[in-house]
Amino acid sequence: MAWTREQMAARAAKELRDGFYVNLGIGIPTLVSNYIPDGIDVNLQSENGMLGMGPFPYEGEEDADLINAGKQTVSELPTTSYFSSADSFGMVRGGHIDLSILGAMQVAENGDLANWMIPGKMVKGMGGAMDLVAGVKKVVVIMEHTAKDEPKLLHQCKLPLTGAGVVDMVITDLAVFTIDRKGGSGMTLTELAPGVTLDEIKRKTEASYSVGAGLK
Repeated sequence: MAWTREQMAARAAKELRDGFYVNLGIGIPTLVSNYIPDGIDVNLQSENGMLGMGPFPYEGEEDADLINAGKQTVSELPTTSYFSSADSFGMVRGGHIDLSILGAMQVAENGDLANWMIPGKMVKGMGGAMDLVAGVKKVVVIMEHTAKDEPKLLHQCKLPLTGAGVVDMVITDLAVFTIDRKGGSGMTLTELAPGVTLDEIKRKTEASYSVGAGLK
């Protein structure tokens, strides 16, 4: 059985470490804020100039002035601070963000990422992903394993790249992969969603990967 969006977000939350500064991308990654493990203190940062975001507010408690980069209402914490988007990107470009969790259209086996445009379709803007993947210390991608039954884990990305060799981990609705983009050992399948088989992953993955010892 494939993981739900919430289960994918909960799995990504396991990558959080105490004291981390974390940027959450639009879509499934925003759900990670609801699954921060007990005893872990992290600071969630948004490109529009908010540091210290809380979880999504309950219905009826929304404040239209408190939004993340995806225009979703969020809550604030006693430690929340606000500043300009220029200062926010200064944090990103200066290497002060420990972890970025974002979505993708395609990921290549060497860690290349494509998540900002499809040629021929209207693009509202590039957003902050190009800065994020270049400036942060670790990049985790959350995405569905396939799109219209076509693999999204590829030998080479077919869409324009957001960043080359930038992804460290991919969490799909079917499995978890790590990518050794610095050591050169490539992509490794490390976890399977309940009920998902190695044969299913093989059928739905174009990229070359090794299988972790715990799955053999």
